Amino acid sequence: MVKVTVWNENRHEFKNPLVRDIYPEGIHGAIAAFLQKAGYEAGTATLDEIEHGLTNEVLNQTDVLIWWGHLAHDEVQDAIVEKVKQRVLDGMGLIVLHSGHFSKIFKSLMETSCALKWREADERERLWVVAPGHSIVEGIGEYIELEKEEMYGEHYDIPAPEELIFVSWFEGGEVFRSGCTYTRGSGKVFYFRPGHETYPTYHNKQIQQVIINAVKWAVPVKRDLPVYGNPAPLEHISAK
Repeated sequence: MVKVTVWNENRHEFKNPLVRDIYPEGIHGAIAAFLQKAGYEAGTATLDEIEHGLTNEVLNQTDVLIWWGHLAHDEVQDAIVEKVKQRVLDGMGLIVLHSGHFSKIFKSLMETSCALKWREADERERLWVVAPGHSIVEGIGEYIELEKEEMYGEHYDIPAPEELIFVSWFEGGEVFRSGCTYTRGSGKVFYFRPGHETYPTYHNKQIQQVIINAVKWAVPVKRDLPVYGNPAPLEHISAK
């Protein structure tokens, strides 16, 4: 069974009663719950646990890691970031959600500032599918419409995506590259924009479906990892 770990800094849930009302089990709990219903073995990890809940045992057993952060990016230990990065390079899938764009792990993998424009104004968001044949949008129509969301706008300082899956339009006029895939080493990375903590975005069935699909897409390929270094020749090399 595919093992998913949902990581959340879990700070808004204690600071803001509105967030607690929307996600009484935390954002991580809400995501893990619908992944479990979809047949995945989904556990959670949070910032204030030992090693942020990302011990060697947890990471080594994780096929796909989902990351949500916002208030406390700087509190994530650099040593943990490096462990997560190495697991991605070795093949673990990584799905970065919403304000996780500014997390240490995403910025490290992108090697850019990952900066963007933002505005909280209860705007309608329409996420247009621009890769209709991609497995991440299986079961999704031409677009997903969210009644209220935080606006993220271009320019978004990321490397050009290997695949662009969604482009968002916002009521205020901005657009944004909201679904982007990358390969880093042997691992697959998907950035998915929606998910501001004061809106019930992760209760939306279509948003859930995208994340479920993304987990399936990001699962590591079962194969021997490349061997680097100075190998012996496979064939006899004749004397010159």
